[in-house]
Amino acid sequence: MEPFVDSLVYLFQPWPMTLVFIGVVSGIVIGSIPGLTTTMLITLTLPLTFFMESVNAITLLVAMYVGGISGSQIAATLLRMPGTPASIMTTFDGYPMSQAGKSERALGLGITSSFVGGIISFIFLALLSPPLARLALTFGPWEYFTMVLMALVMLASLSQGSMIKGLIAACLGMMVHLPGVDPSIGQMRLTFGIEALESGLKLMPVLIGAFAVSQIFKDIIMIDARPPSVNVGRAGMWLSFSDIRKYIVNFFRSAVIGTWVGILPGIGANIAAMLSYSAAKNSSKTPEKFGTGHEPGVIAAETANNASIGGALVPLITMGIPGSVVDAILIGALIIHNLEPGPLLFTTNPEIAYGVITAYLLGNIIMFGIMMFAVVHIAKVLYVPRAYLLAAILMFCVIGVFAVGNSFWDVWIMLLFGVVGFIMERTKMPLGPFVIGFVLSPIAEAQLRSGLMSTDGSIEPLFTRPFAASFLAISIAALAWPIYSDWKRQKAAKLNAAAE
Repeated sequence: MEPFVDSLVYLFQPWPMTLVFIGVVSGIVIGSIPGLTTTMLITLTLPLTFFMESVNAITLLVAMYVGGISGSQIAATLLRMPGTPASIMTTFDGYPMSQAGKSERALGLGITSSFVGGIISFIFLALLSPPLARLALTFGPWEYFTMVLMALVMLASLSQGSMIKGLIAACLGMMVHLPGVDPSIGQMRLTFGIEALESGLKLMPVLIGAFAVSQIFKDIIMIDARPPSVNVGRAGMWLSFSDIRKYIVNFFRSAVIGTWVGILPGIGANIAAMLSYSAAKNSSKTPEKFGTGHEPGVIAAETANNASIGGALVPLITMGIPGSVVDAILIGALIIHNLEPGPLLFTTNPEIAYGVITAYLLGNIIMFGIMMFAVVHIAKVLYVPRAYLLAAILMFCVIGVFAVGNSFWDVWIMLLFGVVGFIMERTKMPLGPFVIGFVLSPIAEAQLRSGLMSTDGSIEPLFTRPFAASFLAISIAALAWPIYSDWKRQKAAKLNAAAE
């Protein structure tokens, strides 16, 4: 309890509080603009945090995470253009409400739901993280290797497009990390005689290229697109006590679903919103109203996607495993600041571990205040011409990457992976598994080699150690389930065709 209180006291100092405020505001603004994602914002901010204190840097990034997921509901509700995939489900009922002249009510429901989901998820984060970290301290190399494997497989199996494409993307990400010095024997590998590759491909250029530059290339194609104008006021945004009492079960159920889905490695806020929306619809007495501007639909989607942030932070700070793509970037931020993600964080750097928890709480409180009082003005950002935005973003990409390594080689690598990311998205190959594969590749390699060296090359502990065997079983199940579902669907289609 004492480290948590110390962390909270620290955040209430002027500079940390200012950073949380800046992070939330920038997250809301960028999240509200279709095409400019939270992932892009956090990736672009990484170079700016290079010379900051570690606690302040992580606090800023977590605040952006909260603001970005919450802000994406603005475009989803007003324009049916979700700022991030997390708000896709919000369009189902938020946009029809806006079209019916209830945009303020829809935004008020979404903002309140995000806040409630964040607070409930914070309680789980604060209560679960310390004991899970203590449990993770008992893990050996086989447990960590199978956890990485589970994260990659689960993300690949639930990504856009086919599972095969997700697995290919994850493998490509792991391969990209191979050039450079072999950490086990100290020899060069896969450098192809290129001196710049001897230090390997750095995290920053790959991340910024894959997420930010590829998105810029994608948006250039639609640079002249103009969203329709929508008027938004403040009247009707505040929920009454009777509203809270009426939807209390939906709030709590959606927050719990969002939190526990977020804890599962590699799944993300969009899946949490989908499952929560389905649960609300299935338990409703009027399921036919969902998708027509039904208030419980907005509540279910927005409560779950914000709650998933707190859930995703649990495996991040307790085991060093990303619960989402953004968490993979946060792991990269910890590595850049010479911090080791995982259970030792609570022992060696408790100010960082508890800083993440308290920043998430404070970020949600500030997010609620800003969104309720300033959403009218934030909505106007939707109509800023894309040409100005894209030019400024590309400039920051180049400056940020060059400043970190003081090398134009990094800028060329960034542009190269911008093209790679653009091609991957055009071919429906998900970027999430690619980036998580790149971030987790060194962890997986180091743990696998350590495990093999300790057993003289035997893989028997994979099946005899309880946690390692459990993680391996979950990975196999995650691979088998989509195959079984496709087989079952095809079988049902054949039976229907035969019956007709």
